Amino acid sequence: MNSQRIGVLGGTFDPIHIGHLVTGVNVRHELALDVVLFVVAHNPWQKADRDVTPSTERLAMVAAALEGRKGLEASDLEIERGGVSLTADTLTTLRDRHPGAELFLIVGQDQAGNLDTWERVEEIKAMATLVVVRRPGSEGEAPPPGWRVVEVEIPLLQVSSSDIRDRLRRGCPVDWLVPDEVVRVAAERGLYSAPG
Repeated sequence: MNSQRIGVLGGTFDPIHIGHLVTGVNVRHELALDVVLFVVAHNPWQKADRDVTPSTERLAMVAAALEGRKGLEASDLEIERGGVSLTADTLTTLRDRHPGAELFLIVGQDQAGNLDTWERVEEIKAMATLVVVRRPGSEGEAPPPGWRVVEVEIPLLQVSSSDIRDRLRRGCPVDWLVPDEVVRVAAERGLYSAPG
């Protein structure tokens, strides 16, 4: 993967939904990335206040959603490493595995203003270009100074993993909000009390 352009889209993906996919596809297209890695968080430190579906189950849903989609790949890098998932560790591993590759860290504009609260943020700045995903007409804080930043606008989609979990628990349809493959995996594994 030398001299490749690698996008890193980390998340809990509990579950992955159409907004995540639209983000990956559009960022890959706009920045001519070779691949966007959907890095499934093993133990997301920012979600310590709620129960999170086991990482292997979330990885299975991400892998199913991305199967056959060119340039989008599920990554178990943080699950393989174990422990608390930190972006600095993930980027370090990718840099070591793919020397010479350009790394692009993809975040939503809602996260951009809080990046200085992340662990080892100076290391992250040194390793990756920050890609801030913006939606038409939406406002968000600018990233703190010191980042190499590019912005990518994506279509406005009002969908969230928490809403999808709630809909699945209530037996409501999630058609077009998540790929059919994700609904199938959730049902087979009994996640979110998903209907079979």
